[in-house]
Amino acid sequence: MKLIGSTTSPYVRRVRILLDEEPYEFVDLNIYGEGRDELRRNNPTLKIPVLEDDGQEIYDSRIIARYLSAKQGSDPLTWDQQNQLTMIDGANDSAVTMLLSEKSGIDTSQDLMFYNLQRERIMTTLRTLAAMVDEGQFEIWNYPAICLYCLVDWLEFRDLVDWAGIESLLSFRDSRKDQPWVAETDPRQS
Repeated sequence: MKLIGSTTSPYVRRVRILLDEEPYEFVDLNIYGEGRDELRRNNPTLKIPVLEDDGQEIYDSRIIARYLSAKQGSDPLTWDQQNQLTMIDGANDSAVTMLLSEKSGIDTSQDLMFYNLQRERIMTTLRTLAAMVDEGQFEIWNYPAICLYCLVDWLEFRDLVDWAGIESLLSFRDSRKDQPWVAETDPRQS
C-alpha cells in the first residue's frame, strides 16, 4: 500500500492517522513544486491524497477512508457522520482556498463576495462544529473525530481563524493530542 501526499495537508493527515499501524509507504510530495509531475502521473485531479493498493488507485480522502473501512470490515459511517464530514470538508475547502489565495498574493481581507462567502462558510461551520463538540458528538475517536482534529489543528497551524467563541474546538484538539499517530503526523515536524 502506498499513500501519496504532503505532510502539511489536513486531508492526507487524516488518512495517515486512520492507517494507524497498517504497513504502507508514504510519498511526501511538494505538490506546488518539484512533486507536481509525480502528482500529475498519479491523479488526474491534481489533488492529494492518493492511495495505491493492489493495483487500485483511490483519489480522495473520504473515498480512501471508505475503502479502508470496507477493507478492515468496519461499519460504514452513519448519515449523521456523513453530514459531519460534509461540514468539516466544506470549512477545510474554504480555508484551503483562502490560504492558496493569500500565497498567490491576493488580499483575501478585501470586501469581495467570493472571500466574504469563504469566511462566512468557515465561521458558520466552525460555530456549528463547536456546538456539536459541546454536545459530545465527537467523543469517540473515529474518522469524523479524526477529520475534525486535523481541520482544527491545521487551521491553528496556518493561523487562519479567530478562535473567539469557538474555543471548545481548541479544547477538543488539545484533548486528543495523545491519540495514536497524532504526534507522528504533526505538520509542524516537516
